[in-house]
Amino acid sequence: MRILHVHSGNLYGGVETVLTTLARRQDVCPDMQQQFALCFEGRLSRELASIGPRPHSIGPVRVSRPLTVLRGRRELRKLLARGAYDALVFHSAWSHAIFAPVGRTARKPSVVWVHGTTAGKHWSERWARRMDPDMVLCNSRFTANGAAAVYPKASMNVLYYPLELKSVRLSSSDRTTLRAELNTPGNAIVIVQVSRMERWKGQLPHLEALSKLKAIPDWICWFVGGPQRPEEQQYFEELREATLRLGIAERVRFLNERNDVQRLLGAADIFCQPNLGPEPFGICFVEALAAGLPVVAAGMGGATEIINETCGLLVRPGNTEEIAQKLQQLIEKPDLRRRLGQGGPACAIELCDPTIRIKELSSILTGVISLQSIKP
Repeated sequence: MRILHVHSGNLYGGVETVLTTLARRQDVCPDMQQQFALCFEGRLSRELASIGPRPHSIGPVRVSRPLTVLRGRRELRKLLARGAYDALVFHSAWSHAIFAPVGRTARKPSVVWVHGTTAGKHWSERWARRMDPDMVLCNSRFTANGAAAVYPKASMNVLYYPLELKSVRLSSSDRTTLRAELNTPGNAIVIVQVSRMERWKGQLPHLEALSKLKAIPDWICWFVGGPQRPEEQQYFEELREATLRLGIAERVRFLNERNDVQRLLGAADIFCQPNLGPEPFGICFVEALAAGLPVVAAGMGGATEIINETCGLLVRPGNTEEIAQKLQQLIEKPDLRRRLGQGGPACAIELCDPTIRIKELSSILTGVISLQSIKP
């Protein structure tokens, strides 16, 4: 079984983490050969190339430039003619909207893997609705509920992400050394957030909650992730200014993009990401649980399928008083931190063990291909 994953590839976040996991763990299902076709060069294409065969380039596509759409479709058509692929997996409505006509012409079974929230109103969702896929794959029950508006006729499967849950256990000296590199005392209680620099990720209410804890000593907060687009750069500057306005600049560290996130999680004590909008799933929460960190998250979206009373604390979205209260509890109660942290790894494995989830993916795709083969 040969599968071609089609994706834009211009950014790097949760979707791209999943794609690199699939590339690294081809050993789980050797009979399912997976290749990747990307529109844009960037971090994802580099990482995939470092793991295995270089991903196929189908050229940069921008809907505002119709000729690029035509060229991209032509390149994908050539790729399908060269390779005997059994199915196409389009990642997001955007990829499906642009390239579904090529798959239909080539008579290839198509799967749309929905990674984000949908309402059927975005242009890509309206385009995607014109050509029903053979199946829709969703990363959570929450995502599946929204995807029904875009693909009302398609069958749906929920597949939690396969993730490589390799938490890093730092020695006491390594932990102290890493903290020193980040201007953080060894005895500080470190709160960490790892996310894209997007407003709905909740960095601003996180800072506002922290400002209510100024009287509590010995905490430091790390924000991991940097701007990738102009609007994210503007938001990033707003966050830096907020630390000054709120009087907590000396206790906040902006670490920008890092390739050692697991080490950072291993050197932290609490994970907090109080979203203003729902996470479709929430890889960051799973990685924090795997690292043994108690998680504070907004009680909506995919987070409610990940966080429970054994591993974290949920708060009302945007309620800075409640965020501050939960953080204060975790800062001042080491037994609570320890109990919730110990519950995390088991929850993460149950949700996202890569061996289980990749085998599940293989089974789903085998079923789609089998159904297509008996169609007239």
